[in-house]
Amino acid sequence: MSGGMKMKIIVLAGGISTERDVSLVTGSMIYQALRKKGHEAVLLDVYLGYEGDPDDIFAIDRDWSENFGRISEIDPDISAVKALRKENPECVIGPNVIGICSQADIVFLALHGQNGEDGKIQAMFDLLNIRYTGTDYLSSALAMDKAVSKELFHKYGIPTPKGITICRNERQLIDTWNIFPCIAKVNCGGSSVGVYRADDRQQLDAALEKAFAFEDRVIIEQYIDGREFSIGVIDGKALPVIEIAPKAGFYDYKNKYQAGSTVETCPAELDANVTRAIQSCAETVYRALRLKTYARMDFRMDNANQFYCLEANTLPGMTPTSLLPQEAAAVGMSFEDLCQRIIDSSMKKYK
Repeated sequence: MSGGMKMKIIVLAGGISTERDVSLVTGSMIYQALRKKGHEAVLLDVYLGYEGDPDDIFAIDRDWSENFGRISEIDPDISAVKALRKENPECVIGPNVIGICSQADIVFLALHGQNGEDGKIQAMFDLLNIRYTGTDYLSSALAMDKAVSKELFHKYGIPTPKGITICRNERQLIDTWNIFPCIAKVNCGGSSVGVYRADDRQQLDAALEKAFAFEDRVIIEQYIDGREFSIGVIDGKALPVIEIAPKAGFYDYKNKYQAGSTVETCPAELDANVTRAIQSCAETVYRALRLKTYARMDFRMDNANQFYCLEANTLPGMTPTSLLPQEAAAVGMSFEDLCQRIIDSSMKKYK
């Protein structure tokens, strides 16, 4: 099965992570693109599932994306989502999700953040013999855990900002931290949820309180003053570099997803040697984290043209404002073709 064949594809989105809204829009975009490619596609919320008869769901003729929402400027209200579940609201997997996914030729993972990008769903699908897009459970977990990623970056000589990991109950390490400005961010978050800048000790203490509201482990790292870049990698090869410049503030949740909040330039205006070096570094990150299929690496560069890798995203956003589709477009790959390329690449895992 590859580019030319019609496939039965479940697009799995939603969930109950802080990136739920982003995932729903990503899922809607992928779903529409796959339909344009002639595939039989069904869009499913992994948490809310499907209450109807799941048998031969592909025979149902409807637009599965019509009820999927928009991204607001604030993080989604997860408790309100949980209230929609009739039973067992603590279970991450909704009614009939497993049975429906097992009917598909492949599941296109449009999930972001916790329970989607951390390898848990991938491991479950491996056990159930359900094929899915993107990298495997181990590399998902390595990339999601920023502390572990940083350790691997050091091992492979990948430049990354100086940082320490703080646990909620062991805060004595904070007293040794003296680099300002700095960033405090949750260890396993994404979409810049739970990321705070601090210019002094007082601001850092306040930032940590906010970050610990999300998670028990928080990373403090030096803030790299300069420019921000992102590089997609497909099958181990880097796409063009994209530069992200927020019109105000830094690249937070609002600036990521509200159209017009940032200026994005692709290919980025960089010296050719710097471009090649940062692309090569993104490919090294891909190998260091054992990634497969595709991912997107985020970088910052200081005023001396020294760049630093911040993290890798194993299920990068696929919304209208997302970076990976813009990078693919720069090499003449349409959004529909990008989705197909991800499916073709993912199917190779199962040969």
